[in-house]
Amino acid sequence: MSVKLGINPIGWTNDCMRWLGDFISLDTCLAEAREAGFSGVELGRKFPRLPGKLRPHLERHGLKLVSGWYSAELLKRDAKAEIAAMRDHLKLLKSLGAPVMVFAETTGEIINHVGAPASSRPHLTSAAAWRELGQRFTQVADHLAEEGVRMAVHHHMGTVIETAEEVDRLIENSGSSVGLLLDTGHMTYAGGDPIKVARRHAKRIVHVHCKDIRRYALKAATRRDISFSEAVLTGIFTAPGDGMVDFKALFKILAGAGYDGWLVQEAEQDPRVAHPFTYAQEGNRHLRELCAASGLKSA
Repeated sequence: MSVKLGINPIGWTNDCMRWLGDFISLDTCLAEAREAGFSGVELGRKFPRLPGKLRPHLERHGLKLVSGWYSAELLKRDAKAEIAAMRDHLKLLKSLGAPVMVFAETTGEIINHVGAPASSRPHLTSAAAWRELGQRFTQVADHLAEEGVRMAVHHHMGTVIETAEEVDRLIENSGSSVGLLLDTGHMTYAGGDPIKVARRHAKRIVHVHCKDIRRYALKAATRRDISFSEAVLTGIFTAPGDGMVDFKALFKILAGAGYDGWLVQEAEQDPRVAHPFTYAQEGNRHLRELCAASGLKSA
């Protein structure tokens, strides 16, 4: 089986704190991503959002479009309205051959609220609400599948789907077209174990974000109940191999499940403190070593 190594541009230019990394150009990001050994990138805020404008940038650097974040609001609108809202984003992903859509339910999210404590995020409290949300996810995922793109649900800090238990609830209440994006960093930050989540839902994993966690920063962020943005600035996230996540165990599970999608490095840090190209190189090296050790052929 073969996997592909991609990277998210948030190591260079942050999407939540829009001032972070403003001094780094898109071409610098793409050139360094390719030089570090990655064959694909996810979308970032500096990327053109029209296929004809984005394609030349990617082709110039020999990169593929892996995916791109979509902010869903299925707690406020039905599947039909969501499908209409995502039309342009889906067109961009399809046109450039991206196999999955990073799909996050963001109704009431606090991701971008710099002063919001992590504990102030939204929650679903009733079985009926989970059933309705699962049905809407399934309807949208079915539509995406018909268009040739898989839904990859991103459990994310600050959203209604954050913890391992909430991932379980969504999987229980949705159809097989609803794929899971396993994000090792967000799951660890949320107090879960990405290895256990991977074991339970291996067949539903269609995309992986390889994000590591610095233990000291996690303890401080949890104790102080700080916002997501503040946690990023304190260095909670880092490149794979530089933190506490057991990627070796995870990759063995992925290999056993026949995973053949993208492994995407994510390491949003302050680029003035953590040199993006250096961390991209180190992360790529570690990912390739892990792939080789677990029997995953990497491209």
